[in-house]
Amino acid sequence: MTALTSRWGPAGPWPLVDGALWVCAVLLATFLRYDFAMEPTFTMSVMVVGALAALVHLAFGHLVGPYQEGHDRGSFGEITGLAKAVALTTLLVGIVVVVADDLGVPRSVPFIGGFTALVAMLAVRSTFRAWHIRKRSRAVPEDATPIIIFGAGSGGRMLVQALHDPASGYRPVALLDDDRRKFGRRIGPMQVAGTKEALRDVAEHTGARAIAIAIPSASSPFIRDMSARADALGLQVLVLPSARELLGRVGPADLRSLNLADLLGRRPVQLDEVAIADSIRGKVVLVTGAGGSIGSELCRQISKYQPARLILLDRDESALHATQLSLTGTALLESDDMALVDIRDQEALLAAFRQSRPDVVFHAAALKHLSLLERFPLEAYKTNVLGTRNVLAAARAVGVGNFVNISTDKAAEPTSVLGYSKRITERLTAGIAEQAAGTYVSVRFGNVLGSRGSVLETFRAQVERGGPVTVTHPEVRRFFMLIPEAAQLVLQASAIGRDGDVLVLDMGEQVRILDVAHTLIKLSGRHDVQVHYTGLRTGEKLAEDLFSGPEQAQPTSHELVSRVDVPALPAEELPGIAADAAGLTGWMRDVALATEVAAPRPRGLDW
Repeated sequence: MTALTSRWGPAGPWPLVDGALWVCAVLLATFLRYDFAMEPTFTMSVMVVGALAALVHLAFGHLVGPYQEGHDRGSFGEITGLAKAVALTTLLVGIVVVVADDLGVPRSVPFIGGFTALVAMLAVRSTFRAWHIRKRSRAVPEDATPIIIFGAGSGGRMLVQALHDPASGYRPVALLDDDRRKFGRRIGPMQVAGTKEALRDVAEHTGARAIAIAIPSASSPFIRDMSARADALGLQVLVLPSARELLGRVGPADLRSLNLADLLGRRPVQLDEVAIADSIRGKVVLVTGAGGSIGSELCRQISKYQPARLILLDRDESALHATQLSLTGTALLESDDMALVDIRDQEALLAAFRQSRPDVVFHAAALKHLSLLERFPLEAYKTNVLGTRNVLAAARAVGVGNFVNISTDKAAEPTSVLGYSKRITERLTAGIAEQAAGTYVSVRFGNVLGSRGSVLETFRAQVERGGPVTVTHPEVRRFFMLIPEAAQLVLQASAIGRDGDVLVLDMGEQVRILDVAHTLIKLSGRHDVQVHYTGLRTGEKLAEDLFSGPEQAQPTSHELVSRVDVPALPAEELPGIAADAAGLTGWMRDVALATEVAAPRPRGLDW
């Protein structure tokens, strides 16, 4: 708080300034009313009305603004408060003048005076604001980092004002925006100088060393484009968080460096919290693969919705230990809510289900490494196909009310053993939906950043080792999600899915793996790390699909989730464990690529 504010209070001397403006405005209105004659203007009655208006405005100013709190001069909040106070003052003083007719003050004076006073107040504040901004900009140290602000909207306006603080460490030198309607718009001492196409010329002219993207809603393609342009000019790229992450006003502390999530553009997920809570609260929930990346995050998300019990099932004891530690802060592994079971073991799995009697099951256990499963297709069949059959059978045996099978985008137009096996799990889930009570659905989504064994983890290890970073092909593209986002959308899908549905999550745009590699190298600061191409692996696609050819995507009650039908596959049609891996691969391929469109299943209530 400045000395001036401390002396005069939160509103500073502005109540006195506004009172004086009211007196002057009433005098001016009377002067105009009497055709510039001096005598009737300066009567005692006119002075009384002017003083009354000043006092009334002072009272209303503290009741409805702008003196309730310390506003920034010329801000929207202060202007709104001023307009309210002036309107109320004009109305009240006007009534007094009309009723007290013997005052001899023309009845039009309070209304002309009110308008004049408001214009004068705004003019004084605008002048003060411009002077104050120029004073602050001149106080910014010359050694502060010269920075270009991209975005002349509300985010850019607040950022420019914040960076004129001498302590910010930055000195705004130019303003750009792609909206040509904003050309020439002035924010403080700067005008919008052009679009992103002018970045090179502006950077060279101003000597800028950084650029701030002051658009909280900026899309990932835009951020990637700006990042590439800035890199070519040697500019540091800073961004503002999303509008959802920002709290209150924008300040220098809100600026941060680019991260991978900015470039991939994963937006915050808006959930139907009520529907999710209704599907979980007070129920026994079991998660298979609870020690995995998706499974453990599902457990953390589920625990927020107050289930009666949360059963963690996995065959990896160390993974169970880590998940329990993240949930409870202890990991004694003594709880009855831990089940060390392999989903390949049908008897042990059924016993675990009968002991816990789950109401809701999330099936996240699976083998997922594409190239390894190409070499060992029998393992994919044992875990992904037969293991899922076992989980489905156990769920049916104990009367599970809601079953969610976690699938993958590789199940759409599959070309790999992984894709074949996961497509079959979708068909198995649709098959049991026709036979069992309860709701059985699958959820299909793409690569999850940060999951164990993900490309992100691989690239980071390669960068730390000094490279090279290995990419199969320069044009290979993948859908990406963040772990919390994937888990949240799985919960959303489980709450809105209809029996037999395959629910497909909106994955946004596919991102080049090469861009991910370059971004990680850039963020590491190790610009000497090279990228080597190894060639596409067997079964790998250049780009993924979310839907197979005959599938017709249909909307659901959530904008980020759509649904398709897949042909049902009865579990009785599965072959036993074959010794001929090649023959088994062929069978999985034939079953996964079945192109018949699923017959419509009986439905309950529509969305």
